[in-house]
Amino acid sequence: MPFLPQQSLIELFNHNPKRYSPLTQLVQNVMRGESAFTAGERELIAAYVSSLNACNFCFGSHQAIAADLNVDPQLLKAVINDISTAPIEERFRPVFALVQKLTQTPSKTTQADINEVLAAGWDRQAVEDAIAVCSLFNFMNRLVDGFGFESPGQEQLMGMAKMINTQGYQAVIQTAR
Repeated sequence: MPFLPQQSLIELFNHNPKRYSPLTQLVQNVMRGESAFTAGERELIAAYVSSLNACNFCFGSHQAIAADLNVDPQLLKAVINDISTAPIEERFRPVFALVQKLTQTPSKTTQADINEVLAAGWDRQAVEDAIAVCSLFNFMNRLVDGFGFESPGQEQLMGMAKMINTQGYQAVIQTAR
């Protein structure tokens, strides 16, 4: 149970719209704006970052959103278990390696990590997109865990996923106001 009066992330955002409205715009832009990655791929990255941070709320939420976008949940499990053997396109391995390093040991991220992503055939936009998703979810994981939000049930997760995938992040939050 959250230790503050808000019962959900949407309630938190609505409680202090001056603070959180820019964040909802950022989430919408990073997760659904133009990108080198599909929405499903970005959701997979978000769920992966959340798993690295052991943020059950965000992990479950973004796993459900990715699944609603036809990303196989077993793929996420495989990436979590071992990037090098996961059944992903070879060019995604350095992207997930960058995201992992940026999450777990950010000060050790170097140009060599970026160069690996570029050498795999991605462009600068893809690097920026991967870093943006990773950074956003490191922030969101701390926000969610800091406020003590618990992961919703599976039925609620699937309903939320469908709403986000049809209406967008910002619209879902604004609709709740």
